[in-house]
Amino acid sequence: MACLLEAPLRISVLSEVTATSRHYVDRLFDPDPQKVLQGVIDMKNAVIGNNKQKANLIVLGAVPRLLYLLQQSSSSLELRTECAVVLGSLAMGTENNIKSLVDCHIIPALLQGLLCPDLIFIEACLRCLRTVFISPVTPVQLLYTDPTVIPHLMSLLSRSQRTQEYITQIFSHCCKTPEHQTVLFNHGAIQNIAPLLISPSYKVRMQALKCFSVLAYENTQVSMTLVNVLVDGELLSQVFVRMMQRDQPIEMQLTAAKCLTYMCRAGAIRTDDSCIVLKTLPCLVRMCSKEHLLEERVEGAETLAYLMEPDVELQRIASTTDHLVAMLADYFKYPSSVSAITDIKRLDHDLKHAHELRQAAFKLYASLGSNDEDIRKKITETENMMDRIVSGLSESSIKVRLAAVRCLHSLSRSVQQLRTSFHDHAVWKPLMKLLQNAPDEVLVMASSTLCNLLLEFSPSKEPILESGVIELLCSLTQSDSPALRVNGIWALMNMAFQADQKVKVEIVRCLGTEQLFRLLSDPDTNVLMKTLGLLRNLLSTRPHIDQIMSSHGKQIMQAVTLILEAEHSIEVKEQTLCILANIADGNTAKELIMTNDDMLQKIKYYMGHSNVKLQLAATFCISNLIWNEEDGSQDRQDKLREMGFVDILHKLTQASDPSLSDRAKTAMQQYLA
Repeated sequence: MACLLEAPLRISVLSEVTATSRHYVDRLFDPDPQKVLQGVIDMKNAVIGNNKQKANLIVLGAVPRLLYLLQQSSSSLELRTECAVVLGSLAMGTENNIKSLVDCHIIPALLQGLLCPDLIFIEACLRCLRTVFISPVTPVQLLYTDPTVIPHLMSLLSRSQRTQEYITQIFSHCCKTPEHQTVLFNHGAIQNIAPLLISPSYKVRMQALKCFSVLAYENTQVSMTLVNVLVDGELLSQVFVRMMQRDQPIEMQLTAAKCLTYMCRAGAIRTDDSCIVLKTLPCLVRMCSKEHLLEERVEGAETLAYLMEPDVELQRIASTTDHLVAMLADYFKYPSSVSAITDIKRLDHDLKHAHELRQAAFKLYASLGSNDEDIRKKITETENMMDRIVSGLSESSIKVRLAAVRCLHSLSRSVQQLRTSFHDHAVWKPLMKLLQNAPDEVLVMASSTLCNLLLEFSPSKEPILESGVIELLCSLTQSDSPALRVNGIWALMNMAFQADQKVKVEIVRCLGTEQLFRLLSDPDTNVLMKTLGLLRNLLSTRPHIDQIMSSHGKQIMQAVTLILEAEHSIEVKEQTLCILANIADGNTAKELIMTNDDMLQKIKYYMGHSNVKLQLAATFCISNLIWNEEDGSQDRQDKLREMGFVDILHKLTQASDPSLSDRAKTAMQQYLA
């Protein structure tokens, strides 16, 4: 019997809740304005901290009515203000609440409300707008739809500390793109927000600081302007330095360090400036220590990685500051069973977010090890580091996998590591697995790493070759992404270097001549350069040159002609002439040049070119054609003499460039021998 009673009981409780909520909504329609006001005040008290009540009121249609009352000029200021307060409270609920509010066009209504002169009403509207805009489900573009909004918000900054706090918080959350940065910059964000950095209110100072960090990020124009800004007679960078002092709240230290980091990366502050080396870098290293909260350690490590990414000197300084390399190893052990976290809620949060620590550590290791051999050695010798990277490659979080492969890529620039730890841990296996079906950004990093593992001194090259990698790399060359095409062809180029005939034949077969020639006309110069590099490596050692040219000679000569005739860089033409020199070194292949007068005229043209590199490559080509010890050399020498090559060689023996004159003299000796 008890079971039968349970369902009706639930229904009656639910209908009671809805009935109470309905009562609040009904009162909003009372003809007596005083009763409406009281109804809104009662509603305000009912929804505080009660998400269920908030959801009920939204479902029952309270929002359109509240917005209507807020916008009516006949409503009293007190009523309009109370409506804004209730809407703000409803926005404090779930993301679904925010979606409902945005769908009811709350943003334009509140922005319109800011035109009212009454400060208390303005503050209530701004508080609600702030809550709506800081939600991830709100489209930030809604702030920029009406071009009069930003200048009006700037003009409200001077009204009170509250308007300053809410407006700067809105700006820092809604500045997501370079276009947003430009709009805010053009409407005087810097001069309007800078004075707030010395506000008596901590909240205002903090929000102003956050604004500067999002404005300066990867923005040279903003960063260059910030360097010269004075706040109460003090340079802005010095204000940021003060905010990084240890006695300031961690949030403030971190955000000030971000501002200086972004200004430095945008080229506004030198990397050897004392405010970077002696203040920002040590502050960020400090944030990585284990006494800080998880999110502080993540942000500290990621900002530090970004700061020193392009600068080897900062990498060296960081690697010797506070045992950073060892300190980062703790990022993989957190939270452990012995973590001193007594707060269960905190422990639960940290367990869910521990992968963010691993991601940040990989990023920072990648940045630290990107240039210096000693630092890389230090990283790989850190406890279980290679095992951690290997397991990071197969983590469920895509961000961790990407950071782990970035770290691997950074370490793979070391000949020493490729020969030792990479080989010992068979890193190529998880890397190959990762390449099977990963998103493009992971593929780019993983294939870049593979390029390094395929260099001729890498012990991993052989097992990778045996694992059927050629097919995979050839498929990368067909990608829409230029970066993936480059990496695919680059890896094949490395693979073809001093390779067996079998490997070379397999590359040509798998890639197919059609695709090879498509790559030779690729709009991306990097792809073209690497394809020429592959061709040059394929056409090395005489038997290989002759075999490839006997089956594909016609197309290769055609491609060489097209490149030499087109508008290409010196590097591209030099690489093409080097391929021609390799062809000229073949036993039978050289006839493809000798029987092609048009090609010989091109070589002649490049021997007289103004660029020494091109002259050298062209002369090398002729040198190979006339080499004495080979069959038919006399006939070739006679033909080239008739075409005027000896005169050019003679002239080049007097060249001011020693390499060129030596090369010409060597060629001339073939005639004298």
